[in-house]
Amino acid sequence: MDETTIRVVCFLGIFIVIAIVESVAPRRALIVKKSLRWFGNLSVQLVNGILPRLLFPILPVGMAVLCTQKGWGLLNVVPLPVAAATISSLLVLDLVIYAQHALFHRIHFFWRIHRMHHTDMDLDLTSALRFHPLEIIISLLIKMAVVAVLGPPAVAVFIFEVLLNGMAMFNHGNFRIPAGMDNLLRKILVTPDMHLVHHSTLRQESNHNFGFNLSWWDRIFGTYRAEPAAGRESMIIGLTGFLDDRYARFWKMILNPFEKG
Repeated sequence: MDETTIRVVCFLGIFIVIAIVESVAPRRALIVKKSLRWFGNLSVQLVNGILPRLLFPILPVGMAVLCTQKGWGLLNVVPLPVAAATISSLLVLDLVIYAQHALFHRIHFFWRIHRMHHTDMDLDLTSALRFHPLEIIISLLIKMAVVAVLGPPAVAVFIFEVLLNGMAMFNHGNFRIPAGMDNLLRKILVTPDMHLVHHSTLRQESNHNFGFNLSWWDRIFGTYRAEPAAGRESMIIGLTGFLDDRYARFWKMILNPFEKG
């Protein structure tokens, strides 16, 4: 199978499993009509899946292949064993995504683009797909630049892309993990209960827990918060000023960066 087929199969497999778990053991009752949210979020995902392929001649995995062929990037100048190069590349890419996420919260121009993600008044696996197309394009440019500088193995970039997509659906998932298991998992990974804090309407809470894969970066850089002040069941999800069902509609999401607020 080619790269696209593998990624689609992984996406659908993870999506179906998490959707089933959410229906069996939901963490919170949904506020907005599910059909409205899912139509909007999945429509955005469809645009985000097509647009980069129309705008870019190559994507991050293709850039990694090109770097290997041309000898570009640090790891092609100072080569490491394949295993070491792969692991180090995964760590660097994950750190970059953490830093990018934190940056999008701290710089107003980027925040206006990113805030669409936070206007979701519920949290489930489709929230992981709710990113503005402009953010997807900026994120791709950042990843392409990092790949060009680092020169990682193409397999590392491919693994990272699959992991990032799968882990985003996992940690946005609306399902319950037993407290003991959650506390153990979040020593390494970002769990749904850990990421839930990030979607609080309170800025002092949403400006924490920026990681998508590894929880280490939040702990290292002091952006980790274990619990929301109101508790996981009572906290309000969403963005103040946008707490209305209409912001779940596709065109309201697309126009969000240009609205006041």
